Parts: sequence; C-alpha cells; structure tokens
Amino acid sequence: MDAINLFLYLFLSVFTFYLVRGMAVAHLRRRKTRLPPGTLGLPFIGETLQLISAYKTENPEPFIDDRVSKYGNIFTTHVFGEPTVFSADPETNRFILQNEGRLFESSYPGSIQNLLGRYSLLLMRGTLHKRMHSLTMSFANSSILKDHLLADIDRLVRLNLDSWTGRVFLMDEAKKITFNLTVKQLMSFDPCEWTENLMKEYMLVIEGFFSIPLPKFSSTYRKAIQARTKVAEALGLVVRDRRKEREGGDRKNDMLEALFEGDGAAGVEGGGFSDEEIVDFILALLVAGYETTSTIMTLAVKFLTETPHALSQLKEEHEEIRLRKGEVESLQWEDYKSMPFTQCVSALLQQTQAQLTHYNLLCSHVISLSMISSSGYTIPKGWKVFASFRAVHLDHEHFKDARTFDPWRWQSSAGPTSSPNVFTPFGGGPRRCPGYELARVELSVFLHHLVTRFSWVPAEADKLIFFPTTRMQKRYPINVEHRSLFERREEEKGL
Repeated sequence: MDAINLFLYLFLSVFTFYLVRGMAVAHLRRRKTRLPPGTLGLPFIGETLQLISAYKTENPEPFIDDRVSKYGNIFTTHVFGEPTVFSADPETNRFILQNEGRLFESSYPGSIQNLLGRYSLLLMRGTLHKRMHSLTMSFANSSILKDHLLADIDRLVRLNLDSWTGRVFLMDEAKKITFNLTVKQLMSFDPCEWTENLMKEYMLVIEGFFSIPLPKFSSTYRKAIQARTKVAEALGLVVRDRRKEREGGDRKNDMLEALFEGDGAAGVEGGGFSDEEIVDFILALLVAGYETTSTIMTLAVKFLTETPHALSQLKEEHEEIRLRKGEVESLQWEDYKSMPFTQCVSALLQQTQAQLTHYNLLCSHVISLSMISSSGYTIPKGWKVFASFRAVHLDHEHFKDARTFDPWRWQSSAGPTSSPNVFTPFGGGPRRCPGYELARVELSVFLHHLVTRFSWVPAEADKLIFFPTTRMQKRYPINVEHRSLFERREEEKGL
C-alpha cells in the first residue's frame, strides 16, 4: 500500500509539473509576454539536485553565480517542485517586499506550515499579521532592550559561559544560549530541567522542517510531528497556568504577558486569543529567536579566529570596556552602545549570512497573486518568486570584496545604512524581522564575555556546510582557557 501511495504521489507531482508549465507557457504566448530567461530542468525535479549539490559544499555560490552570469540578475528555474523566478536584483527585491500582501504573498513548504501551526507569525496574513508583527516589534525595541531585556541577556550568557572548560562544541553552546534567552523573554523561565526537555523536543521539530511532509515515508517528519505535539502540550500548560495566575493578580514582564494584555487587539472575534493561537505564536517565535542567532554567533567566532587582526581589534574594544567597569561584570546599555567595531562585525555577518540557510532558501519564496510585469519580464500568477538578499549582498558591484571577511568595510561614514535598498539583512516591508535589534544585542553581549574571559583555538579542522541548514559539520569544537590562566602562561614563556 505504501508503494502504491508513493507511486501516486510521484505521478501526480509529474502531472502537475507538466500541467502548470504548459498552462503558463500557453498563457504567456497568448499575451505575447516573456518569462525571465532560464531553464525549468527535469520534470518535477527541475534544478533541485544541482542546488542541493552546491549547498552541500563550502562554496554554494556557483549555483547562483553561473545562472546570473548566463541569464542576468533575474532568471527562471525550478526547485523543490515549483517553477520559480529568482531575483538577485535589489530593485526587484524591494518591489517584492513592498508589495507583499498585495501582488505577492509569502509561501512556505507544507512541512513547515504543519509544524509551526496556522497561527504562527510566519503564516499570518492581512490585518492579523500586521498587528501581531507590531506587537512583537514593540516588545523588542530599544527601550525594552535597555530597560528590561539586556539584564537577562547578560546574566544568561555569563551563566552559560561559567560551565565552559576544556573542549567545547561552540555551535551546541550557542544554541543553548539563544534557546534559553528566547524562553526567558517569552515565558520568564530560567534554564532548568523543563527548558532542557523542551529544547530536545524542539530540535526534533526543526529537523522536520526539511523533510517530505508524509509521515508514512519520512521517519524524520513523523518524529517531528510527535515532538510538535509534546511541545504544544507543554506550552499549552504554561498558558493555562499563567491565565490562572493572572486571575490572582500575578503579572510578569514577558511576551506571554504582552499577548494576554493584547487579547482582542488583533481583531480576533470572541474577545481574545485562544490557547491554540497563543501556543502557535510562541512556538514560531522560539524558532525565529534562536536558530539564526546561534548560527551567527558560531560563525562570528569562526571568522574572527581565522582573521587574527579583526579578533585583536575586537578584544581591544572589549578590554577597554572591562577596564572602565572595574569589578562590575554585567553590561549596561551605555556599554553596548560603545562597541563600534563589534557593530561592524555584526553588520558584516548579517550581510554575508542573510538567506544563507536552506530554511530561508525555502521560506523566502512568495507567490505571485496576479500576472506581474517587472524589469521587462512577466511573472505568471501562481509562480514562486525568490528574492535573494544574500545574492545582492555578495555582489561585488554593490560591495567591494563582498565575499571577504572585512568588518572595516563598515567603518566608513556611509556605513551599512547608506544603501537601504541594497543592504537588507533582515528583509523589509511587512515581513521585516521584528527581532533584528535583539539579535545584535545578543551577539554583542556574547562576544564581550567570550573575548574578555577566554582564549581559544580550534580543536580540529571543521567545515562550513549549507544543507539542509547552515552549520559547522563537526559543531565547531574549540579548546578554551580562562584568560587569567592563559595570560600567566604567556608571561612565563616570556621569562
């Protein structure tokens, strides 16, 4: 029976491919319009295998570079079962972002839709999305960061680093840090056995994002669905308990409280959010809050380690802050604002890593809601459009030595905001990342305590890969020493 179901699935997929392509081409011919140049490749598979092959290497850029060189900055391809128009053009990307919800709508694979839930911020549309996006941004603005969140970020980063000794898998520790920070900000939980168990289930959920959404054929997806049920049950219990606490007058200063206070503000009929709506919303924010930031933390250490001059200047900046503070270890807002070179490092990582992961590659598609004419080409209704910010960021026409780790690039008076249509690491329009400032603060605090407390060297050679997620193949193991011990040994060597 399973074999028959698989055969029918493949048959319908191939049939749909030919049907969609035939209808689109016929319609375009009737209207005397033209698609962007490119190729749709093999039936159903398209160019998916070429893309996956490129992203399994340390240098995935040729997949994009070769097609841009051959066809231009806007080209047609076929990936992950969908005919797709790919844009590496900043003006076209800006047009797409500004018209999301009108001419385009965001699109996500079925596996991600099922695992996040229909009330996640990623899947919301229209007025509900606008108001919930605004609520999320209001909880992560500079004022909230300064007066409330920074203290927790600083404390939890130091708490994690307190356990570091000997050999450390940096990617694992970065994920622990960002997951615990996100749970704290959303629901006021400090690290404990409950958060550890939640993270284990959550990792299974995320692994399912990149699987075929058929439980019979994919054990990864089946395990992800089961883990999603456990996560939803755990979060649902928290929501119910907090509702009872509020009835007794107990209030907390976190995102969950903001959702309770915002009941009905998003126009939901019935006078408030249901538990299911809140659980989906919180579950999706956990993904957004920790997966990307932990990757950026890991890559920051990797690239700084490989660029000693940059690491030395970063250390000097943070040593000045540490000496100025004396015995006071916790960072204040004015300390964060006095990290200009750290912000250059942060901007560079945002530039080079935007839309690097397979998750973003899949999720940055939008569906054309109507026949669109752009840059002289026509995008058929129902086709997918991939606006690649990364391709723009790595274009030498826009940034000198765009593929070199060069944080000094942003020390000019112009800075990264001089070309807002070109430098878009957090997207734009109604889908702009609401936690962009929060991510910068977390990275800056992490780097401060790392470089002022530790010296390190890579424990073994490692490799950066990009499929199915951006990660270090061996989780980037490093050998760490506390700075005080390391400095004494260096002094003894000097004697």
